[in-house]
Amino acid sequence: MARTLFEKLWDAHLVRDLGGGTGLVAIDRVLLHERTGGIALKALEESGRAVRDPSRVFVTMDHVVDTLPGRGDRTIMPTGTDFILATREAAQRAGATLFDIGDPRQGIVHVISPENAVVLPGLTLVCPDSHTCTQGAFGALAWGIGSSEAEHALATGTLRVNRPRQMRVTVSGDLAPGVTAKDLALHVVARLGSGGGRAHVIEYAGPTIAALPMEARMTLCNMATELAAFTAVIAPDASTAAWLEGRTYAPKGDDWQAALAAWADLATDTGAVFDREVSIDAADVVPMISWGTAPQQSVPLAGRVPQLAAPPPGTAPTTPEAHARALAYMDLAEDTALLGLPIDAAFIGSCTNARLPDLRAAAGILAGRKVAAGVRAICVPGSTRVKAEAEAEGLDKVFLAAGFEWREAGCSMCFFAGGEHFGEEERVISTTNRNFESRQGPRTRTHLASPATVAASAIAGRIADPRELEAQ
Repeated sequence: MARTLFEKLWDAHLVRDLGGGTGLVAIDRVLLHERTGGIALKALEESGRAVRDPSRVFVTMDHVVDTLPGRGDRTIMPTGTDFILATREAAQRAGATLFDIGDPRQGIVHVISPENAVVLPGLTLVCPDSHTCTQGAFGALAWGIGSSEAEHALATGTLRVNRPRQMRVTVSGDLAPGVTAKDLALHVVARLGSGGGRAHVIEYAGPTIAALPMEARMTLCNMATELAAFTAVIAPDASTAAWLEGRTYAPKGDDWQAALAAWADLATDTGAVFDREVSIDAADVVPMISWGTAPQQSVPLAGRVPQLAAPPPGTAPTTPEAHARALAYMDLAEDTALLGLPIDAAFIGSCTNARLPDLRAAAGILAGRKVAAGVRAICVPGSTRVKAEAEAEGLDKVFLAAGFEWREAGCSMCFFAGGEHFGEEERVISTTNRNFESRQGPRTRTHLASPATVAASAIAGRIADPRELEAQ
């Protein structure tokens, strides 16, 4: 019987069918960070239970950690230091692997897990973070959970899971020059809507996906949660294997050869059936930008704020209330051009777009140019390793010379949780994944875009098309 990639992953990890579409699923890896991980570990201790297999648990400092140079355990977020200390101590007591502040492996959880080959094709992996779906780019079944579920996974190595439905998004054709995986992700969210993938596993497939480098696949899978999807997956291939080979937790020697043989079967069989099929022509994808307060509210960079009565063709519908609220919050009117809109700040970072190719793309725009007067520009690498590799290439000097702040690795201003933030009602262009109200600061207005678009906008002092700068 023909099976999908998801069905193969599910079947390989199903401990018991509990009936009613629910299964008890074996969990291979548990990832934790200091914002929620310490809570789960401490609660487990207080219940008198131990971590079942510490070798499968990996903990990092990323969410509340300070990203300013010379950082230690201090944080701008009130009580943030308490989170760091509690997580560190609990991880050490549990015997988990800890990527602490100052560790060259430290960074955003969804960046460092692939970097160290913690995630591998065929594994199940969970983390108390909604963007865990990023790691489905490696042919793993990876999804976000809550702290109480993390406790259960830590103690038992299993989780009770409602089996999701399946959607295949097939992308064919060539992406045009200047069109990135971030643009494709925003295109998909705008087309399907914020609930368009609800309770589904999305498999991205097709020749366009196969041609994407691994970092781009991670960006695409990262934003599946913005579709309300359970997770996203991409079948592993030669690019996956080449990216993982030799990394810290990747199999070695004969085990590597055995792994390659096993991974070869991790693909959807011809004739396998999905609950929903979506086809996208890569030629229809253009540089994108968000205009509202949900990733769904995105349009082509050269477009205009849509009219509720005449939405752009091929985009998901929205309610009048959501449309009006977004316009008011963003201080925009229907039919306003987005190109040329003045900005106050630019941010390059997050688990979506803070890997080395992202920084290279931005640096290519910034080289020999200066950030516009009055614009605050910040770059936060996704991991300490990315930061070191960027510095080895001299990218830090490009960012600094252009007028960007160059930071230590972490989530930073991807989200506002009482720590560092942009100013009230400031307009920010950002490589992050969410533009929710007050996501980057109290009443901060966020526009989502690719690293190149963010860099070009920082130079122009307004929302700008990077292709125009590249042509100069």
